[in-house]
Order: sequence, then C-alpha cells, then structure tokens
Amino acid sequence: MSELNTILYGILTFLVFAPFLQWLIKRVQLAQIIDKIPGPKAYPLIGTTHIFFGRKRDEIFYIIDERTKRYPNIHRIWTGMQPEVRITKAEYVEAIIGSSKHIEKSNGYRFLMDWLGEGLLTSKGERWFKHRKLITPTFHFHILDGFCDVFAEHGSILAERLASYADTGKPVDVFPFITKAALDIICETAMGVKVNAQTEGENEYIQAIYGVSELFLYRLIRPWLYPKFIFEMTKHGKKNKEVLNTIHTYTKKVIQDRKEAMRRKGSAAGNGTAPTENTDDNLGVKKRLAFLDLLLQGNENNNQLTDDDVREEVDTFMFEGHDTTTAGMSWALFLLGLHPDVQDKVHQEIDSIFSGSDRPATMQDLNEMKLLERCLKETLRLYPSVSFFGRTLSEDVTLAGYHIPARTLIGIQAYHVHRDERFFPDPEKFDPDRFLPENSENRHPFAYIPFSAGPRNCIGQKFALLEEKSVISSILRKFQVRSAKTREEQRINHELITRPKDGIQLYLEKR
Repeated sequence: MSELNTILYGILTFLVFAPFLQWLIKRVQLAQIIDKIPGPKAYPLIGTTHIFFGRKRDEIFYIIDERTKRYPNIHRIWTGMQPEVRITKAEYVEAIIGSSKHIEKSNGYRFLMDWLGEGLLTSKGERWFKHRKLITPTFHFHILDGFCDVFAEHGSILAERLASYADTGKPVDVFPFITKAALDIICETAMGVKVNAQTEGENEYIQAIYGVSELFLYRLIRPWLYPKFIFEMTKHGKKNKEVLNTIHTYTKKVIQDRKEAMRRKGSAAGNGTAPTENTDDNLGVKKRLAFLDLLLQGNENNNQLTDDDVREEVDTFMFEGHDTTTAGMSWALFLLGLHPDVQDKVHQEIDSIFSGSDRPATMQDLNEMKLLERCLKETLRLYPSVSFFGRTLSEDVTLAGYHIPARTLIGIQAYHVHRDERFFPDPEKFDPDRFLPENSENRHPFAYIPFSAGPRNCIGQKFALLEEKSVISSILRKFQVRSAKTREEQRINHELITRPKDGIQLYLEKR
C-alpha cells in the first residue's frame, strides 16, 4: 500500500509540476536564442531593468542612448522576464514595419488600453483595418483646410500671451505656453469644444491628460507593477484610475452632446427649420466639423462603431495630437534660436507671404512655407516627438543573421535610426537642406521615421505639420527668438514623448 501511495504521489507531483517544467524548458530555449544577440547583462526576474533603479527621470534617455551606442544597429534587452530586440538600422526597420505582417503593437502599449481601449493606436488585426478605413477620410485635405483658422486663432493667442515676456532681457520657458495652445487646438479639432487652456488656465480634464501620461512611464520601467492587480493596489494605480475616470467621463459627455446636437439638427431640417445660431455656437458646431462629428456622421449609415468605439478613437486623437505637436514646435523654436542664420531666412519667407499683415494663415500660406517645413522635418529628425515605438512579431524573422522567434517584441528607436551617417552625414548638425528634394529623393525610405512608416504610419502627420507651421509662423511673425541653452545643456526627458527637461528657455525680441 505504501508503495502504491508513493507511485500515486509521484504521478501527482509530475502532473502538478509538468506544466511548470515545460514552461521552464521553453524559457531556457528562448533565452538561448535571444541571448545570442548582443546586449547588457540580464539578471533573473528583473532582466536588464536594474540599470534604471534609483535613476532620475532625465537620466533614462541618456542610459538608453549610451546602451544603444555600445550595441549599434541591433541589441537585446530583458524587461523583467520579457525579451525585446531593439533595432536602429533602416534595413531592419523596413523588414519589421514595411509590410502588413507585423502590425501588432508591442506589449508596452497594453498599459494604454485602460485609457485608449482598442483605438487606432492600440488595436490590431481586422479591427485595426476596419477602423483605419473608417477614420482615414477625416484627415482628407479639404477637412484639414477647415482647421487652418483654428490653428491661426490659437497661434495668435499664443503670440499675445508671449508678448509681455519680450524685450525683458530674461528668458521665458515657452513649453507650457505651447502645450496649452496645442491643447486648445486638439480639443477644438478633435471634439469640437473650446477648453480655453490659454486664457482660462488648466481644467480638470487637461490635468488628467498630464497625469495619465506620467503614470504610464512610471509603470513602464517597473516590471513588478506590470500585473494589473498589483498596480491597482498602489497609490499610483489608484491615481491612474482617478484620472482615467475624469478623462472618460469628459469624453463621453462630449460625444453625447454632439450626437444630441446632430439629432436636433436633423430633426430641424426635417421640419423645414434650422437650429438657431446661438444653439450652434454653444455646442461649438458652427460651420466647421470636428473629427468627432465626422466620425459620427460616417458611422450613421453603416453603424460599425459603438459609442465606446468612438470614445476610444477620440481619446486616441487627444493622446496623439497634443504632446507630439507641443514637443515638435518647442524643439523647432529651440533649434531656430540656436541658428540665427536659418531663422533670418525663415523670417524672410514668412514676410514674403504676409507682407507685414496680421491676417490669419490660410492653407495656401502654409503650403508656401517650404523652408519652415524643412526646418520642422529636420527638427523631427534630431528630436523625433515619438523617439521609440514597438511591434510584436507575427512570425519568425532573421535580422543581422540572428534568428528572432514569433511573438518577440521589437523596439524601433527612431532617435537613433535618424543618426545613421550613411543617410545623414554629420548627423548632429542642424541642416534643413537635408530635406530639399534633390537631397532626399534617393534616401532609404525607412531612414527617416518620425511618423513611423509602412501601413501603420501616423494617420495625422499632415495635420501635425500644418498645425506646427501655422503656430510657429504666428510666433515668428512677431518675434525673433534666441535660445538660452546650447544643445549640450538642453537635456531630454524620455517619456511617452521626447520632452525637453525644464522646458525650452528662449529670449524673445519683438520684430
């Protein structure tokens, strides 16, 4: 009997531990494959994340930069027990994002799911294809043309807000001013509502947007907070829940208001009457339609999107449409402030378009700003607003002779892709002429990826460049700018966005 018990005990033990042993064997095999790729030393459970322990926010970017220079083109890291392969060579980037095979975002984006749900940024497969097809028409040229007056209006307010800091002999941090202008613009163009961030200060919704972005990065570099149930028990997890509730409540209310406005408008049209001008003004509808209106209208016939789907896409517009442009405009002013010769030429271009008038910039005006556009593109090369993005492999690939299994995370470091001397000689030099047609036509198509590339490229890149040209020209029509810091002195905070540490300090002189 005792021998039988021993046998039964042995079988039971095997059945309990067999799945763990199977998992362990697979982990060892995976590690043997991944660790053939060069990279820093990894430790059990924490992987290579130990290099971030005790570090300040502004040190993270430089740790990653140093690591990437030590292992150029390709290297591997371990985020806890999750392997990831980082690439910085255009040819490798093309192999990953140049086709529709690997369109699933990397695992880190799952921390945005509570905020963005399965919006265009985070969705995958058939859902992504369907939503992309539905949303693409909202970024049509004629739709963007209607937003030019929004860009000009808030750019003009921004210039007015900065005027009191001109000719004082003291620098001003323009980053928070530009942030509020960008928030005013994205709220009006995405949702059709005025939040008046520049004139009335920050409301609860804007504060929540700031908060959720910071909490994302906080969690991303702490693997022990990856399990949702653990994160939600911490004070940061509870704060995250609060700010998300604020964001979602606000967005849902806006959607309901817009749907009700559309219903009333349709009902009035059916009765042969029209809504009053006052009603339209209060709802922010007027003649211009926001992305939200276009989504709702486009969804009326096919009814493919639920209210939650619409909310997720609007939240995605908000997430991707304010921080990125704020960073792009701030870095552009910083670089122009360091290169007065280039700034003088931009002033000449702007003056030739407006001839000293105060009229708002039109789409035609913005299209004539060829030099300013090259300056913005060169800024995004040196300081891409999104310096890093990721994919999950849908099948095995070989990069640089290394076998990389399906489901491995691939990190694409745009900041370093943009510094390949084969395509950008003297890569740290600010040279807008790199983007003259004759200098860029033969460049590798994946050597410059500030808006990603391939089928999953940024749907809002034209919107972003138009906004940035409009707002920066509003500033440069009024001021000459000079940077208070050098490139070496101006440090970078590596968060969701390539942010300038301590903002961008500029001396402003009225023209």
